[in-house]
Amino acid sequence: MSYIFTSESVSEGHPDKLCDRVSDTVLDLFLKHEPEARVACETLATTNRVVLAGEVRASESKLTQIMAEIEPAVRAAVKDIGYEQKAFHHADFEFQNYLHEQSSDIAMGVDSGDNKDEGAGDQGLMFGYACDETDVLMPAAIHYSHQILKDLATVRKQDADSILGPDSKSQISLDYDDKGRPTGVHKVVLSTQHSEKATQAEILALVTPVIANVLPDGWMVTGDDLLVNPTGQFVIGGPDGDTGLTGRKIIVDTYGGKGAHGGGAFSGKDPSKVDRSAAYAGRYVAKNIVAAGLAERCEIQVSYAIGVAQPTRQAVSAIALITRDHVGFFFITSVSMSDSDYFTIGTSGAFLDCKRGFRPKKEHPRDEVGFVPRVNRVWRHLSPGETLPGTRTDQA
Repeated sequence: MSYIFTSESVSEGHPDKLCDRVSDTVLDLFLKHEPEARVACETLATTNRVVLAGEVRASESKLTQIMAEIEPAVRAAVKDIGYEQKAFHHADFEFQNYLHEQSSDIAMGVDSGDNKDEGAGDQGLMFGYACDETDVLMPAAIHYSHQILKDLATVRKQDADSILGPDSKSQISLDYDDKGRPTGVHKVVLSTQHSEKATQAEILALVTPVIANVLPDGWMVTGDDLLVNPTGQFVIGGPDGDTGLTGRKIIVDTYGGKGAHGGGAFSGKDPSKVDRSAAYAGRYVAKNIVAAGLAERCEIQVSYAIGVAQPTRQAVSAIALITRDHVGFFFITSVSMSDSDYFTIGTSGAFLDCKRGFRPKKEHPRDEVGFVPRVNRVWRHLSPGETLPGTRTDQA
C-alpha cells in the first residue's frame, strides 16, 4: 500500500539546536583538557539569557581552568551561529553557569576498578537504524530536510547583508510506493527567519533554488505544495522568539521518525552516557549491515543498567533482514573489524564492545562502511504466523 511519510529538521540557529550546540561546546572543552572527564550539561536559552546546569567531573588541576573558559567558548559558539539581534546578541546576553560536581554514587558505578570495567552512566534503551533510501544510508525525508538547512546556512553566511536569519525549520513529506520505496515529494515546508525589510517574494526567490538543488531530479514541487514562511512573517526568531532547551530535538537528531527511539538525548554527554554512545554504535552496526548489502533496512536495539559494562540485552543479537523480495531474520554471534573487536564510533570517541559492553577509548572515530559482520545463519522466509526456531513469538 502506498503512503506518505514526513520528517522535519531544524537549523543551527533554532533555539533548541542552539542549546544542543552550547552543551556540546562545554563537553568538547572538558574533553579537550581531560579526555576522561565526565559531563552532563544542559542549556536553556531565552531572551538575552543563556543558563547552564548539570553535572561534571574533572581533575582538580584542570577544573578551574575549564570553568574559566566556558563562558568565552559559549559566546563564540553563539557568534558562529550568527546571533547579533537586539534581544539575543552573542556579546550581550546574560550568562549563568550552574554546573556542579557529578554525584559520587554515579561515579562509583561508572568508574573502572581492579575487578570492574567501566560501567554505563545510566540505564536505558538505544536504537540504531540505517536504510538504503540515500547514499548516506539515512531515510530520505530527514536527509533532504537536513541538507536544505545546511545549504541555506551556507548561503546566509556567505552574504554579510543576507536577508536570512539563523533560525529556520524544514519539513518534507515524501510519497512511497507499495514496496516502501520513496518515489517523489508530496510537500515541502520551509520557515526561515528574515530581516524586516525582506519581502515574501525575495525570500521565495532565495530559498527555492536551494531546495531544488537538494532534491533528486524531477522531485521539486511548486505552488501549494511548496510552503515558505506560511505565516507570512518570521522576523522575531531564535531564543527571543521561543525558549530553547537541550535535548528537545531527539527525532531530528536521529532518523526523523523512521525506526524507534529510546528517548535519550545526545548533546552535552560524555561517552559514559550510553544514551549517546550506544546509539552511535547501533547506527554504526546498522549502517554497515545495509552497506554490505545484507538488508535494505536494519534496526539495532541495545539496553543497559547503570554501572554495568555489559548490555542487559546483547548488542546485535537479532536483526531484521528486509529485502525487496522477502522478510527474514538472522543472528550475529560476533562482529569485528580486521584488528579489533570494537566498533569505534561518533564524535565523542567512544566505542562499543559486543562481548564485554561499553567502555570509552581514546581513538579517532572510524566512519567507513567497508566492514562486514560474520553471519552464522540466515533464516529462510517466514510464513505468516511462523516463528524463528528457538525464539519466543514476541521476538519475531
